[in-house]
Amino acid sequence: MPPERTRPLRADAQLNQDRLLDAAARAFARDGADTSLKAIAKDAGVGIGTLYRRFPSRESLIEATYRNETARLCAAAPELLLSTPPAAALRTWMDRFVDYIATKHGMADALHAVLVSQGELRMRTRDLLTEALATLLRAGVADGSIRPGIDPNDVLMVLGGITLIAGEPDQRALAHRLLDLLLTGLQFQRP
Repeated sequence: MPPERTRPLRADAQLNQDRLLDAAARAFARDGADTSLKAIAKDAGVGIGTLYRRFPSRESLIEATYRNETARLCAAAPELLLSTPPAAALRTWMDRFVDYIATKHGMADALHAVLVSQGELRMRTRDLLTEALATLLRAGVADGSIRPGIDPNDVLMVLGGITLIAGEPDQRALAHRLLDLLLTGLQFQRP
């Protein structure tokens, strides 16, 4: 993670950081954690010096990418509910979860080292994901599309299982079918 700052980044610096994190997420999902940092900088449209100023090591870039992707996925839950019915928002969020895990898998070995050294990061991530799911489930219960009494931790576990079974890019059709099946199980079934 970049060093803590006492003041916000300038607009251009924030834009560069955002572009670097987006490029890193794509590269890690596609090529793994050993992808070229120079290629990430090029994809982001910045020089390698800019990457190293923001992220002095590969591990700091991996950690920042992980945190950014987690925050992005969690922020999507309430955003989706603004424009989409709860069951559809939940289904869209589950697709995004599969993409999130693909990025995480690309960083697996290096990310494991970060998570071991920062045990609170793993638990904080789980809490954030569980709360995002709880937001979606509550909205579905409120509108009658999702059954009440579903533990968001259970849904998170099932989503994790789906990504283990069908988390590779060439398995997207299987992942979609499994997510559809999961959503059907979560929905309120009228007699």
